[in-house]
Amino acid sequence: MMQGSNGKNDFSKGAVWKNIVSLAVPLTIAQLVQLCYNIVDRIYIGHLPGASSLALTGLGLTFPIITIITAFTNLFGSGGAPLCSIARGEGNEQKAQKIMGNSFFMLVSTGVILMVLCMIFQKPVLYMFGASDETYPYASAYFSIYLLGTIFVMIGIGMNNFINAQGFGRTGMMTVLVGAVINIILDPVFIFIFNLGVQGAAIATVISQFVSAVWVLKFLTGKKALFTLKLSAMKPDWQLIGRITGLGLSGFTMSVTNGLTQIACNRMLGIYGGDSYIAIMTVLNSVREIFMLPLNGTTNGAQPVLGFNYGAKEYGRVRQGVRFTAMLTISYTVIAWIVIMLIPGVFIRMFSSDLSLLDEGVRVLKIFFFGFFMMAFQVSGQVVFVGLGKSRQAVFFSLLRKVFIVVPLTLLLPGLWGLGVDGVFLAEPISNFVGGLACFLTMYFTVYRRMKKEELAAKAEG
Repeated sequence: MMQGSNGKNDFSKGAVWKNIVSLAVPLTIAQLVQLCYNIVDRIYIGHLPGASSLALTGLGLTFPIITIITAFTNLFGSGGAPLCSIARGEGNEQKAQKIMGNSFFMLVSTGVILMVLCMIFQKPVLYMFGASDETYPYASAYFSIYLLGTIFVMIGIGMNNFINAQGFGRTGMMTVLVGAVINIILDPVFIFIFNLGVQGAAIATVISQFVSAVWVLKFLTGKKALFTLKLSAMKPDWQLIGRITGLGLSGFTMSVTNGLTQIACNRMLGIYGGDSYIAIMTVLNSVREIFMLPLNGTTNGAQPVLGFNYGAKEYGRVRQGVRFTAMLTISYTVIAWIVIMLIPGVFIRMFSSDLSLLDEGVRVLKIFFFGFFMMAFQVSGQVVFVGLGKSRQAVFFSLLRKVFIVVPLTLLLPGLWGLGVDGVFLAEPISNFVGGLACFLTMYFTVYRRMKKEELAAKAEG
């Protein structure tokens, strides 16, 4: 990483693509580890002897709620981190520190509130979201324990964004690595050796989340950080919190709408197909997470670089970063889509030993992932809106794909033309085509092309 005026991590120097890759590689590795963190529970539970399908379904019923809880880490963590990058590009370290402190305050406060509310309303919510008398005990056993680690999730995931925003991608990777390794080791111990089943999976997860949170706090209060987490910076500045929240709404909306989509899918699959199709959808969402890894790592690596250069008025470098990110994500998603279509059975068997799920799982997987390559246009458009602080556009296109396309189609298509469960799985590829193109083309015409004019204007002023 090039050295800048603040002594470290100046993204306005060196090749733009190298700056992005220098962050994207460790962040992708971190995402890979985070994925292991998230899906190892599903892999072990999916291979429990006796009731693996019911347990996997129960676990899947908790994921929409967990996704919505985690969305708040995006609201304040992913919302504050790009503003930090822009402030760093402007050379305003004090402002960057205040942004980080206010984000921390909101993450912890929200974590406490969410934990209490979910504990109170857990049972009616799980039944409303698709639980049956057979699957509720598994869902409740996992979720009741998972909630105890809510604050740890907020700190570990939300504040890790600020480690990455300061340019310490490897340290950010280690945040996830430490927690994931602990979770992977403890899962089989608690699940199989102690015979705790889904409760054991939850206990292992909470312990690993606690360790990740401690790691993040130790770094952000230590000497290596460019600016540290201080009590004085945590005093709420509601105007600043409004800006953080406004920018974080994109990631928040995307996560919440993912949760709402899962809820809608579970409800419709329960009506048209039964518990076995909810188990299949749990597997498909897990496979999707695997292939979203490089996309998430690339966009997370690009955001600080785009934001820093935008704050430094290096508009030509911003355009270079946009081109590189788009080309990389498009190339990857095409290759990933081909792999998924060629060997779908491998991914189904990874998450379940129930052979009754295999044939139908392969069939609907091909429907669900048909438009996966179009996700490149969605994420490469969104990363520009978020990285440059354009919150309204980022939020709109998050809402467009999920709320205005996926959820209505999920509710409507199963009842049309006899589609049944196939209608639920068709909603995803349709949204990828329509939402992806709309997001990318809007970014190109309203931001990318205008950036050329801003570049020329900046040169004229210089």
